[in-house]
Amino acid sequence: MKLIEKTTLVLFSTIMLVISVIFCLLIFGWLDIDLAGKIVQGILNNEVSSNIILGLSIIFILLAIRCIFFDSSSKKQEEMKNGVLLKNADGQLFITKQTIENLVNNIVKGFDSAEEIQTSVELDKDSRVSVLVNITVGENAVIKELSTNLQTKIKEVVKKSTDLEVKEVNIKVKNVESAKQNVQE
Repeated sequence: MKLIEKTTLVLFSTIMLVISVIFCLLIFGWLDIDLAGKIVQGILNNEVSSNIILGLSIIFILLAIRCIFFDSSSKKQEEMKNGVLLKNADGQLFITKQTIENLVNNIVKGFDSAEEIQTSVELDKDSRVSVLVNITVGENAVIKELSTNLQTKIKEVVKKSTDLEVKEVNIKVKNVESAKQNVQE
């Protein structure tokens, strides 16, 4: 949260606490309603205090509208959900999830046994990569060997290309594709 949002939240909470305590005191009869009315009337009749209350009320109304209708997260934070920002002394590099997915797809295409490929990438808060690869394999594929080789190769290449740590590579074999035979009549 930004400083202004934190300050607003603290002020709003304090005002709500005071109002709640006053209502409780009025309901239990520990505070005379006529006395509370005279205090409020005295504050509102004083020009300086009524202007201060009016100004604060307008500020709180505007802040409430902002909080209700506008998202507090910035556009930059939204971008960060779609990739990783790497910084060094020379500048910044933003690597999108789509870039990592394309890199993984190119790796998988290098394996003859992999036919159809769908990849999704997730990034955790520490910028570690989790990869899910859905593939269809050829009928002669040794699935266990293929998946182990894919996992190893994906981890190596992603680490080398992006300098990102790969937390896990999950392989899901959707189907085994049978060899297509040409039928001659």
